Amino acid sequence: MSVRHCDIAILGGGLAGGLVALALRQARPELDLVLVEQGETIGGNHVWSFFGTDVNKAGRELLDGMVVAAWPEYTVRFPRYERRLKTSYYSISSHRFDKVVRQRLGEASIMTGVRALACSSTNATLSDGTRLEAKGVIDARGLRNVTDLTGGWQKFVGRRFRLSTPHGLEAPIVKDATVEQIDGYRFVYSLPFTADEIFVEDTYYSDGPALDADAIRARIDAYVAAKGWHVAEVLEEEQGVLPVVAGGNFDAFWRASGGPVARAGVRAGLFQAVTSYSLPDAVKYALALARQQDLSGEALAQFSEYWAREHWAQSAYLRQLSALLFAGAEPDKRYRVLERFYSLRHGLIERFYAGKTTVFDKARILAGKPPLPITRALGVLTGLGARPKPLTLAGTPR
Repeated sequence: MSVRHCDIAILGGGLAGGLVALALRQARPELDLVLVEQGETIGGNHVWSFFGTDVNKAGRELLDGMVVAAWPEYTVRFPRYERRLKTSYYSISSHRFDKVVRQRLGEASIMTGVRALACSSTNATLSDGTRLEAKGVIDARGLRNVTDLTGGWQKFVGRRFRLSTPHGLEAPIVKDATVEQIDGYRFVYSLPFTADEIFVEDTYYSDGPALDADAIRARIDAYVAAKGWHVAEVLEEEQGVLPVVAGGNFDAFWRASGGPVARAGVRAGLFQAVTSYSLPDAVKYALALARQQDLSGEALAQFSEYWAREHWAQSAYLRQLSALLFAGAEPDKRYRVLERFYSLRHGLIERFYAGKTTVFDKARILAGKPPLPITRALGVLTGLGARPKPLTLAGTPR
């Protein structure tokens, strides 16, 4: 067994692990960092998107060079209306993420194609026989266990197409819920990267995690054909199953995800409870961690648990909304919850995604005629009625 010494070892080269590494390199360039990823590329195979109001100036600097497309506005479509919202929208590809991380860290700080088998706050054993001895270890290997959480699942298949003729789409369609409602709340998501290149994702908010990729591919192809878009080539495909958290036991979740070791990203539960998106939280956490003066394994473990507990506490309202979505509405009527939400004021919608929802916003979201039976909604909110189901399979939020 070979031994490698370093200041910080980061296990997991996905979005969260990569951003932590970049933030530390930016704030403390003298540190000897090692980023370990079991795949061959940093970031896997994903498209991550965020609204311009989700990330502050420091976050934009951290993401510099990663954005592959940007738009000044976006569209949502529901059976009762279509709306264009003037909030900027950005997308990052895992290919660009991999390139930027490698450039900034240097190949000497990156180990790919090797898996972390076990770790403590100061060491890790890798599948190639290497033992990392570090002053601090950060575990960013994704969700380990979600059985102590309740809610549902967001699952999707996304395909990137090169078209033989221009698609004519000027702005992203973030939600097209005019499609047939199958397996829960369903919407199609379209990103026009270039005039003849488009990413189309078919997404479901479902009670179960089973993903029929072949059936979803067929629905995507039918959607594309119905739009009159002529496919010349399928460039890429991604798929995922993400937890949408409506409640649970945080203490049990934290114990199940590892011992007294610092965690990052979704392994620490750092994702939006309704959308499952993790990029804004990953950026905020990476910058905050990099500002810590004490980067010892023990101090990092304490910091990550404190941050995760604060995030859980601050997400209580969002979990309540997820509970309404899954326990308060019949699967084929869930779209009505989002249909009503997107009819609210523009600023409220921006603050919701940015994690800056005010007390008045919270009241407004729940006020007025509910988009689901009032007795069922009250039962969910008071805990006396239907409850979200326990989650039974870990996903990997993007």
